[in-house]
Amino acid sequence: MANHKSALKKIRADKVKRLRNKYQLTTARTFEKKLRKTNSKSEAVELLKKCASLFDKLAKRNIIHKNKAAGHKSRLAKFVNHLAA
Repeated sequence: MANHKSALKKIRADKVKRLRNKYQLTTARTFEKKLRKTNSKSEAVELLKKCASLFDKLAKRNIIHKNKAAGHKSRLAKFVNHLAA
């Protein structure tokens, strides 16, 4: 257990940050799943914009690596481009 007040505060702050990061990551994954389930090209394009934005934000905040975000966006764009109009 921590011995200093600052260490205790750091533990509390880290817990809050971990929960916030987890929420943001699961939200992005949920949108990704919605996108993969859709069959409508127009709906998929809208969801792709939202997903790309979410993954960019995760990368900007160092929740995931920027290359991982780019990979997710690339695969989702490829999926949307192959949907029938």
